[in-house]
Amino acid sequence: MFEPLYTSEEMRAAEEAYHGYPDTIPELMSRAGGAVAAAVSKHYPEARVVAVCGKGSNGGDGRIAAGLLGGEVVEVGEDVPTDTDVVVDALFGTGFQGEPREEAARQIEQMNDAGVPIVSVDVPSGVDASTGEVAGAAVRADVTVTFHGLKVGNVVAPGRFHAGQVELVDIGLQPRATEHQLVTADILSLVPGKTERDNKYSAGSVLVVGGAQGMSGAAALCARAAFRADAGYVAVAAPKESLPILETLVVEAVKRPLDEVFDAVGRSGALALGPGLGRSPEKKELVRRLLEETDVPAVVDADALFELEPFERKAATVLTPHSGELGRLIGKESSWVDEHRLEALGRAVERFDCVVLLKGADTLIGAPGRSVLVHGTRTTPALAAAGTGDVLTGILAAFLAKHGDAQTAAAAATMAHGVAAIRSGKTRGLVAGDVIEALPDALGDQD
Repeated sequence: MFEPLYTSEEMRAAEEAYHGYPDTIPELMSRAGGAVAAAVSKHYPEARVVAVCGKGSNGGDGRIAAGLLGGEVVEVGEDVPTDTDVVVDALFGTGFQGEPREEAARQIEQMNDAGVPIVSVDVPSGVDASTGEVAGAAVRADVTVTFHGLKVGNVVAPGRFHAGQVELVDIGLQPRATEHQLVTADILSLVPGKTERDNKYSAGSVLVVGGAQGMSGAAALCARAAFRADAGYVAVAAPKESLPILETLVVEAVKRPLDEVFDAVGRSGALALGPGLGRSPEKKELVRRLLEETDVPAVVDADALFELEPFERKAATVLTPHSGELGRLIGKESSWVDEHRLEALGRAVERFDCVVLLKGADTLIGAPGRSVLVHGTRTTPALAAAGTGDVLTGILAAFLAKHGDAQTAAAAATMAHGVAAIRSGKTRGLVAGDVIEALPDALGDQD
C-alpha cells in the first residue's frame, strides 16, 4: 500500500546501519557511482561527460561515475565546460539545506545553462531532500539517480519539478520506517466493493450539498463521480432554482431543495460539501451547522472552504484544498504554500484537527498524529481541468460512505482519480466527465 520516502536524517540512519559502517563507505560509494555511470550510458550512450563534484560523499559518487565514463571532473568553484554532451550533477547530497553559496549557485546556473542533459546524483543540487523546498538556485535535472529509497525531495514539489525522470537503485541498505510514505496503486484493494448482502444504502450513501444557479455542473459532476466510485445511493441538496437543471444532468441522483438538507442527512453515509455551493454568509453558516450539528463523515471542498473556521465534530472530516484555498485557511499566500507544501499541510492539520488533502501533482494527505501520505505517482498533467476537483470530492465521499479510515480513503480516492485520468486515454483535452467514465476500470486497477 505504501513505500518509504526518506528524509536526509532517515537516509543517514540507513547508511549508518550498514554492516561495517563507516569502513564500508567506499563500498557504498562504488555501487552508487557505478549506478550513475550505468544510467548515463543507458540514456546517453557514447556521450562526453562532465561531473560537477562537491566535497562530500555525493561528490565521491560523481567522481567514480566520471572515472567509469572517462569523463572530466569539475571541482567546487570551477567553471562548468560547455563542450560536453552530459553533465553529472554531484555538487550537493541529501544533507543540503537552505540556499547555495554564491560560487555553488554560479555552478548550478552554469549547469542549467549548458544546454545539455543533466543527470543528478540522489537529488538535484539545491533541492532540500527532506522537504522538497528550493530556497535558491537549483539544478533542473533530466534524470535523477537516487539510492536505496525515494527522497521526499524527489517527489514533493517544488523539488519534484527539478528531478526529471527518477530512477531508484538498490545499493544494499536495509529498509527503515519513514515519517512520510508514498501511496501505491495497491491501496485501491482496500476499497470495498458491493456484496450480495448490500442494498443501495449500505453500499454507500452520499449527500452532495451545492449546485447554486450557474454552478449546478459542479454538484452534478460530484454526484456522478460518487456513483461511478461505486456508491449505491446519491442525493443532491441544491437551491430550488437549480433542481430542474440537475434533473437532466444527473438522472440517477435524488434531488432535494437546500432548505431540506438536514432531513436528507439522515439517510447519508457521507457528505460532500461545497461543489458549486456559493459563498454568501448564509451558505457559510450552513456549512458550519452541517459540520457541527451532524455526525456524518464529510468532505469539505470548494466554496465550503471559503472563510472556514475551526469546528468541533466527532465524525471523520477531510478538507480538500488546492494551494490557494489552503493559503487562505492558514493566512498565507498561495505562492508560500507552493514553496513549503509539507509545512503548510502541517499547519492546516494542526489548526483544523482533521484530515487535510492538499491537491497538486504531489497530493499530500495529512492527519493528526500520523504520517503524511504522498500521492506522487500515477498522475497526469491532463487533470489540470475545470471540474476534476469536484470529481475527486465525489470519489472521496463515496469511499468515506463505505466506512473507511478517513486518511486511507483520501489516499485511495486520490489514486483512483489519477488512475482514471490515465485510463481515460486522453493526454490532451481531458474533461472531468472523462475521468468519471473511467472510474469503474480504475477501481479494478491493481497493477
